[in-house]
Amino acid sequence: MDVHLIDGTYELFRHFYAWPSVREADGREVGAVKGVLASILALVKDGATHIGVATDQVIESFRNDLWPGYKTGAGINPDLWAQFPLLEEALAAMGVTVWAMVEQEADDALASAAAIAARDPRVDRVLICTPDKDLAQCVVGTRVLQFDRRKRELRDEAGVVTKFGVKPESIPDYLALVGDAADGFPGLRGWGAKGAAAVLAKYGHFEAIPEDPLRWGVSVSNPRGLNATLRAEWGNALLFRDLATLRADLPLFESVDSLKWSGPTPAFEALGRRLDAAKVSKEKRPGPR
Repeated sequence: MDVHLIDGTYELFRHFYAWPSVREADGREVGAVKGVLASILALVKDGATHIGVATDQVIESFRNDLWPGYKTGAGINPDLWAQFPLLEEALAAMGVTVWAMVEQEADDALASAAAIAARDPRVDRVLICTPDKDLAQCVVGTRVLQFDRRKRELRDEAGVVTKFGVKPESIPDYLALVGDAADGFPGLRGWGAKGAAAVLAKYGHFEAIPEDPLRWGVSVSNPRGLNATLRAEWGNALLFRDLATLRADLPLFESVDSLKWSGPTPAFEALGRRLDAAKVSKEKRPGPR
């Protein structure tokens, strides 16, 4: 069997800005929820049998206590923000397993679910359905894969190396050096994608990088400057790596059998009628920030 693990937060954002506005009679926006449900139903029609969806019930997590600039819910369109609870309700009514995260993030749930599913010998592939860079650290060989459903791109371990220049286990170190604007940490001054990839492709993690840049043995611009920055900002490098490291030990479920989709619950019929009654609005919304 294949196990599909879906980033519900990403999907809700994607459909909110890709789909037209759809409002209920009381003005409540529901278009993104309808889009995500349609997307998951299409996945089922394509043959998906075991599905789990992770959402950020609150955007903030334990990482906000570690770094004050880490991403928050500030600036999220209120019409988008209000659809998170409805999405979780609708998915549960559809009979889909949902992990609504509070202390941790949806990405941590996806990493944990992937680790649990990969331990089951009945599972052929685990497909982590999101384009987010940090999920690349979870890819294992050709068994745990990252799947960008919008672009129809499937990325195995070799694909991660092709895209980032480093193996999956080095992705947190890589993001710590180059930064991750989506998550709100800046990386280290002077470290770009090429330099970080070249050094980490050889050494894997910060601790293995020689303190003398003359011993690095890689072709990068200004190795002395890069080394000086790394040593001077060693604390931030470790902190940013911790921010980028997904927690893959959450006890979300015991068996992949619990992820098997067996059809909607009785609650879905009424909810479906409610969503079907919503009307397309002609309003134009601003693009994502």
